[in-house]
This record gives sequence, C-alpha cells and structure tokens, in this order.
Amino acid sequence: MAKTLLTLCLICVLYTSSQAGLGGQQTARDKADDDIASLKKQVQNLEQGQQQILQELRQLKKLLEAKTTEPPAAASPVATLNVKGEPFKGDPRARIAIIEYSDFECPFCGKYTREIYPQILDRYVSTGKVRYYYRDLPIPSHPNAFPAAIAARCAGDQGKFWEMHDSLFANQAALSPKDFGERAAALGLDQARFSECFSGARYGEPIQKVAAGAQRMGIDGTPAFAIGTIVPGDEAVAVNQIALGADSFDAFKAILDEIISSLAVK
Repeated sequence: MAKTLLTLCLICVLYTSSQAGLGGQQTARDKADDDIASLKKQVQNLEQGQQQILQELRQLKKLLEAKTTEPPAAASPVATLNVKGEPFKGDPRARIAIIEYSDFECPFCGKYTREIYPQILDRYVSTGKVRYYYRDLPIPSHPNAFPAAIAARCAGDQGKFWEMHDSLFANQAALSPKDFGERAAALGLDQARFSECFSGARYGEPIQKVAAGAQRMGIDGTPAFAIGTIVPGDEAVAVNQIALGADSFDAFKAILDEIISSLAVK
C-alpha cells in the first residue's frame, strides 16, 4: 500500500513539473510574439516617416525650381535724379544712363576722358544702348575747375557743350579766362554772348546744387558715376549703382552688361 502511494506521489510531481515547463515555454513564445509585433510596428512607423520626408523633399525641390526660373528682383534705386534739359550723348530712346560727375582740372578725370570714355562712347553710346550725361563737381582744391564748368555751360547755350568739354580736357593746363575766350573763338561761338554768360552768375547756383546732391549720394571725389535706368515717361534716372573712380573700361563693362542683361529679362 505504501509502495502504491509513493508511486502516485512521484507521478503527481512529474506531472506538475511537466506542466510548469510547458507554461514557461508558452510565456517565452508569447514574449517573442510581442517583440516581433513591436518591431513590425516600429518598422511601419519608420516607413511612414520616410514617406513623409520624401514628400517634403519633393515639395522643396518644386519650390526651388520655381524660384530659379523667376527673374531677379530689381534693386531699389539709390536715388532718382531729374535730368530734364541736361546735355547728353546717345539715343534718346536708350533705357540706361550714365551720369558722370567730373572736374575739368582733375588729372584722374582727364585720364578717364582720354582713355576710357572713348571706349564707352564706341561700345555703348553710339550703339544706342546708353545715354551719357555730364555733371560738374568742381573740387574746392582746384581753383580753375569752377570757372571751367561755367565756360562749358556757356558754350552749351550755343549748342557746343560737348565740343568745349573735349577741348577743356584735351589741355587741362590752359584753364584761365583768356584760354576760355580763345576756345570759344576756335569753336565759332558768339564771343559777346559767351563773355556775357561767363561773367554772369547764371550757372553758379545750379553747379552748387549738383555738388550738394552728389554729396547726399556719398560722392565726394572725381571722377564718379551714377548708373541706372531711365524712368519711363519721365526725364529722370533711377540710379542703382554708384561707381567711384575709373580704374578700367572692363569695370564699366561689367556693370553695364549686368544692367543690360537684367533689362532683357523683363
């Protein structure tokens, strides 16, 4: 009897142990299934995130492509200058203007006029691309610059401004009142009319106003250049570039070609 009870106990222990082992295996399988499900969810979330990033990148690419096809925005003008009645060279229909600020006694202005200015006339003014204006900016340390400016303006009253301009720069050592009279005679001007204009005060104030306007734009030396476009329907220039000094023709060419290119886009 005792032997039978012992056998039954052993059977119970073995059965219980086997059930415990089966339960542990089931728990491990459940945990593995949970881990796999969690990994699948993480992968799914990553895929969704990648799709969203790709969508945003495609939208950004479209925006950049659209931006590169837009014409460049026009720069705000530095100033708008009234040029009504001022002498200029070039085609009145030209859309670009150069306004030179110069001094008939300035050696750098003379060098520019002899070496660079003719190239600008040839490449841009005579081809109808640019209007060329001249404004007097006599430097106080040059005593002959102001009377020379008056002489050029008085010659302009008789339609010979540019001829007097060229004559004055051709010989900057001869800038006395006597020299101005001799130049006027050589240009065939009415001597009495020229002398009356030169001795009067007609152009003194306008020249001083030009100097004040140049100073407001930061121009305090010569030669200097205000470069911009003609305001449609108005005798004015919207200045968007100020060039101080004149190092080379290539420097002017770069500025002018850029403006011409921007106008071609519009």
